[in-house]
Amino acid sequence: MIPVTEFRQFSEQQPAFRVLKPWWDVFTDYLSVAMLMIGVFGCTLQVMQDKIICLPKRVQASQNQSSVSNVSQAVASTTPLPPPKPSPTNPVTVEMKGLKTDLDLQQYSFINQMCYERALHWYAKYFPYLVLIHTLVFMLCSNFWFKFPGSSSKIEHFISILGKCFDSPWTTRALSEVSGEDSEEKDNRKNVSRSNATPSGPEGGLVNSQSLKSIPEKFVVDKSTAGALDKKEGEQAKALFEKVKKFRLHVEEGDILYAMYVRQTVLKVIKFLIIIAYNSALVSKVQFTVDCNVDIQDMTGYKNFSCNHTMAHLFSKLSFCYLCFVSIYGLTCLYTLYWLFYRSLREYSFEYVRQETGIDDIPDVKNDFAFMLHMIDQYDPLYSKRFAVFLSEVSENKLKQLNLNNEWTPDKLRQKLQTNAHNRLELPLIMLSGLPDTVFEITELQSLKLEIIKNVMIPATIAQLDNLQELSLHQCSVKIHSAALSFLKENLKVLSVKFDDMRELPPWMYGLRNLEELYLVGSLSHDISKNITLESLRDLKSLKILSIKSNVSKIPQAVVDVSSHLQKMCIHNDGTKLVMLNNLKKMTNLTELELVHCDLERIPHAVFSLLSLQELDLKENNLKSIEEIVSFQHLRKLTVLKLWHNSITYIPEHIKKLTSLERLFFSHNKIEVLPSHLFLCNKIRYLDLSYNDIRFIPPEIGVLQSLQYFSITCNKVESLPDELYFCKKLKTLKIGKNSLSVLSPKIGNLLFLSYLDVKGNHFEILPPELGDCRALKRAGLVVEDALFETLPSDVREQMKTE
Repeated sequence: MIPVTEFRQFSEQQPAFRVLKPWWDVFTDYLSVAMLMIGVFGCTLQVMQDKIICLPKRVQASQNQSSVSNVSQAVASTTPLPPPKPSPTNPVTVEMKGLKTDLDLQQYSFINQMCYERALHWYAKYFPYLVLIHTLVFMLCSNFWFKFPGSSSKIEHFISILGKCFDSPWTTRALSEVSGEDSEEKDNRKNVSRSNATPSGPEGGLVNSQSLKSIPEKFVVDKSTAGALDKKEGEQAKALFEKVKKFRLHVEEGDILYAMYVRQTVLKVIKFLIIIAYNSALVSKVQFTVDCNVDIQDMTGYKNFSCNHTMAHLFSKLSFCYLCFVSIYGLTCLYTLYWLFYRSLREYSFEYVRQETGIDDIPDVKNDFAFMLHMIDQYDPLYSKRFAVFLSEVSENKLKQLNLNNEWTPDKLRQKLQTNAHNRLELPLIMLSGLPDTVFEITELQSLKLEIIKNVMIPATIAQLDNLQELSLHQCSVKIHSAALSFLKENLKVLSVKFDDMRELPPWMYGLRNLEELYLVGSLSHDISKNITLESLRDLKSLKILSIKSNVSKIPQAVVDVSSHLQKMCIHNDGTKLVMLNNLKKMTNLTELELVHCDLERIPHAVFSLLSLQELDLKENNLKSIEEIVSFQHLRKLTVLKLWHNSITYIPEHIKKLTSLERLFFSHNKIEVLPSHLFLCNKIRYLDLSYNDIRFIPPEIGVLQSLQYFSITCNKVESLPDELYFCKKLKTLKIGKNSLSVLSPKIGNLLFLSYLDVKGNHFEILPPELGDCRALKRAGLVVEDALFETLPSDVREQMKTE
């Protein structure tokens, strides 16, 4: 017999494929095996047993008179029998006698074959083969979508990912945390999620969280279980998230799996109808006795035969049994079609998973992805539930958080601590996948700098950082817990935010009532800048310093809201023209003002109303004339004036009225002449005239007895007045890149000189009196090496010693 195992490849798939076989496919597979056994059994009987047995058929005399005479002639050599006596009731019969040969067995074998081919109905002959062929077609139709290249690749990939997701330790942990919650905790979590779904402002629970607005409480870090996943398992789970994302993007584009499954099911239904139709009509053709007429009298002496189809009875029973199996098979296929068209299988909702697990951000899927999940639900819904964990952004962020915590230990973070410009202990974190929770174990931290980090979630554990006063957010998307916001309201002193769009500004910053310094850096288009608005800063009662580096066309109204207590304001405008500066008059307590790169052509008149102003910086504008400088005489407290990086051609004489000036910056302009009146500002300690076109230094410079810093680098000065060396307090002197040829020996009078730049002139020798400048060392002397060698050896040795 033919072993059934030979047909196993038609009915069995890889063991993992069973998850995509619903109950009806499994049931029809067993029906196919039963029908296959019927076909194999029938074919085996056909091959191994006699198919038909034929015997000569007795005929009446009237019907066989001619045949009898022929038979009599054929047997003339034998002794004739006495003629039969006719009877009125019984016709005359003739004893049947065939030709006597030595080939009786071959004669009847030949007759059996002839009658099998000519007299037996084709359905009775080929019934087992038809059963076998139909069953194989059913099996092929049932498993074709597992073999077709366009669908099998997706199925294999999906099953591979599904198995890894099901067995992943991360899946088990995420679901166990949910199942461990009691019903009361779940109700509380749902209530919190609903209340946070539409935050009304900075006081709302989770702020600036569009996709995570209903984060369940189970995702708050539990330090006792933070190490449940080792590094390898965490990396594997992270890779699974990426695979699921890419697979979903690929599979949701089409519906080839759904179309293939529908087509093969329709084909099975059509096949079922055809089989039922012709089998019902032909099953009666399977008869036990068959009449056969074969014109071979010359060989056997007989023409009419009565044949027995030896397997007719068995085939008849098998055919009825086969029809029953096919009917059940067809009804199952009809139910499958009903299921396919009655339900929307191209969309799949994880609503029940969201309700059960509390992970509210699991997205619904469509097309082939949805269809495969519907098929899996027929096998076991647990697969979809565990698989859904890897579709959740919240779950992915939680995993990234655990991986971050494993990678960035507290000891490793402490190695990155440094002191920033504000003399605070700062931890800079750049281009991480998130904010490690181990950061909040560094209690000595004073400043936290986050740069280019997406999806930053500041948890309530930030309250452990008692010393935290400064926070810098550079191109970061930040969400904050309500408890963390309460902590920052009380403790945060300095906030720096660098943004690409106004919508990236954290809304919670407007409620930091104890904030003292706010730095905003962003780049906006000119069209947007015309309508740029900040929310009101009036709640920032303690704000003293405000810096805006953007391209605003006017001072935002939000700045005016804090103008009464603002002490320092900086606007760096990136070349955009700043107009409508009358609002400056309201900033009566302003002590420092920076209007940098604002395309100003004149000094704004509103500045002259700031009576408390101590420092003014108008760097990188388009100032050509500064005649308005006379109005600065009303600013009695003005000590620092920075007019550098402009196009100023001369200094007006009115500058002599600014007697309170201590630091004056005129570098990077086009000044050619220094007025002697400039040196009537005898309180000047810092004077920068570098990068101009100055040729002459007036001797009145000797009046500046408080001068400590003087720079005329990159000018055209040919000589220095001896009065310069009367400035006994001078510590820094920069005269490099000029046209000087002689350095006066009187430079030895500058006993406090510690930095001297003479490089780029025409000196041939340095005066040995430089040795009298005891504070000047070799590191503070900028000069060509050859020129330095002109000094006496003892002076050189003195400068080289520390």
